[in-house]
Amino acid sequence: MITSDDSKVSEDRRDALRYALAIGSGAALASALASPASAQASADNTLDRIRATKVLRIAVLPGELPYFNKDLATGTWSGFSIEMANDIAKLLDVKLEYTESTYGNSILDLQSNKIDLGFALNPTPQRALVVDFSATVFPHPFGAMLRKGIEAKTWADISKPEVRIAVDVGSANEAVARRFAPNATIKSMKSRDEVMLEMSAGRVDCVVNALVLGLTAIAKNPNLGTYKILQSPSVAIPSSMAVRREPDKHWRDFLSVWVDYNRGIGQMREWFVKGLALSGVKPEDVPVELSI
Repeated sequence: MITSDDSKVSEDRRDALRYALAIGSGAALASALASPASAQASADNTLDRIRATKVLRIAVLPGELPYFNKDLATGTWSGFSIEMANDIAKLLDVKLEYTESTYGNSILDLQSNKIDLGFALNPTPQRALVVDFSATVFPHPFGAMLRKGIEAKTWADISKPEVRIAVDVGSANEAVARRFAPNATIKSMKSRDEVMLEMSAGRVDCVVNALVLGLTAIAKNPNLGTYKILQSPSVAIPSSMAVRREPDKHWRDFLSVWVDYNRGIGQMREWFVKGLALSGVKPEDVPVELSI
């Protein structure tokens, strides 16, 4: 977004989202705004409770860049998801409360009412049976890390017997490789570390994985090659925010409006690129075709 007055645009964005929030929440939200104490006494949904207690509880995942990063010296959190959480908290005029967790435990933390919001989660059918999801934050694309000298634009380009592919066994990476590059010579390794060893040793030609994994691995070791989002078809798994399943959908619906708005103005991509930079990924290395 190009602007000559960043503060003015930021305020306009907050006003627009406050307006959307007011429309989405209706009379219940109006009551909460007018009387926080009353809202706390009769809160029957997450959004009312957050506004009444002035606290937004989120799961934070140590070491999960670009989404989360904890400064061990200061205890300060940063990353893509933290940028998102800070903006939501500022909009609602509440403070953040952190609960250290994992991707899998974030779902359990929502169910047990330990947190109000989980980030960077794939809305699988199994998870959708027990929690709700916001609109898609971004479709996380799959592609390949290609050793130097290898060129590929489509899955067909690597689906050849002479192309050696490494993947971590049982992962989504392996499932994608076997489905979209079935004719390649695929080596299933026990862990991601073993996959990277195969690549760095030159024993494979490429590694099939999701964009974040590929970009961060190459940022740590540029000698691994380059990363390319492969097409025909475009393969991506949505990344979303998860919330507790409850009859009142105001919290989920507000977050969906917030996501769509920030994707539309380019803010989401800016936060994502900033998070990747924590792993050493340069802005120019983020594929332009990434839809976020």
